[in-house]
Amino acid sequence: MTDRPALHVAEFHGDGISAELSQSVHTVAAALPLDVRFHAVDLTLESRRKDANACYDAAMAAMRQHGLALKHPTVTEKESPNKILRERCDFSVIHRPVATLPGVKTRHDGKIDLHVIRVAVGGTYEDAGRRIGPDVAVSIRVIERRPSRAAALYAFRLAKALGGGVCSASKYTIQRATDGLFEEVVAAVAKEFPGVAHHAELFDSLLYKLIIKPESYRVIVTPNEYGDFLSDAACGLIGSLGLGASANFGFDDAGNVRYAMFDPAGGTAPDIAGKGVCNPSASILAFAMLLSHAGHRNLGDAVDAAVRGAIAAGESTRDLGGTLDTKGFTAAVCRRLAPAVAAR
Repeated sequence: MTDRPALHVAEFHGDGISAELSQSVHTVAAALPLDVRFHAVDLTLESRRKDANACYDAAMAAMRQHGLALKHPTVTEKESPNKILRERCDFSVIHRPVATLPGVKTRHDGKIDLHVIRVAVGGTYEDAGRRIGPDVAVSIRVIERRPSRAAALYAFRLAKALGGGVCSASKYTIQRATDGLFEEVVAAVAKEFPGVAHHAELFDSLLYKLIIKPESYRVIVTPNEYGDFLSDAACGLIGSLGLGASANFGFDDAGNVRYAMFDPAGGTAPDIAGKGVCNPSASILAFAMLLSHAGHRNLGDAVDAAVRGAIAAGESTRDLGGTLDTKGFTAAVCRRLAPAVAAR
């Protein structure tokens, strides 16, 4: 259909199951009343081994042109593509929503509806460290005011929209300089949102409480590595890392989103690559987040609901206890999507 509105998206191709995930997303996109035009960038390990700088330059050119990207899983060898993209795009915020999905077996009976907001840079990931002699290694831990403020602002704006509160979590009693700065920034932002409740918790205590009663939390904002740990742990609470999607945001000086990249939480899964059995849920959910961010919230909501509806009905892949392969699950999502799209 040539009269459909167009949406241009840079697509960063990766390794392992990435090609299968891409095909699944393209199939879902084709079912929408929207002309989604994917602009491919090769970030496979093979290409990066030949000329990594050229790969990342191509990714940045696509990001500058379109401002919007969908990334598939990539292998980390000499460098982490995720880290390089975050640095080049000046991503300061990672948003990982984690919510209970009916039809997925978990060890927790409550309903989880949690948003993890992670500072995308700094922390212990800023410096790979160095050896001092045979028995000692050191690294520098970095907390910066600017990305911490961006993450705090995003968290409070989200909490205000959701009607919930914000919990900031770190080890501020031990890491007094670094985590203390983070909590200082969050507390300052909290004063700009008097209607949004805020409290700080020690990160280890938060993990304990999250396991005991995860439904008590709605929005959590943390420094980089804490957010990384927490995001995967929260996915464990809802039954699978394969259900986690995330958004990465970089902002201009006025606080507006300049670049946005969406990706699944899972890895390249080389053991099942090419077999057509991987679970594309997280990639489709990441695409749903992309649609909502791009101003097509009705379509994003419809895609999200179609994924959840299929899983709830038992139409799921083997890792979730179902019998469908990748194409079969994608088809099930599209079947549920058709009436929802027609009604909008």
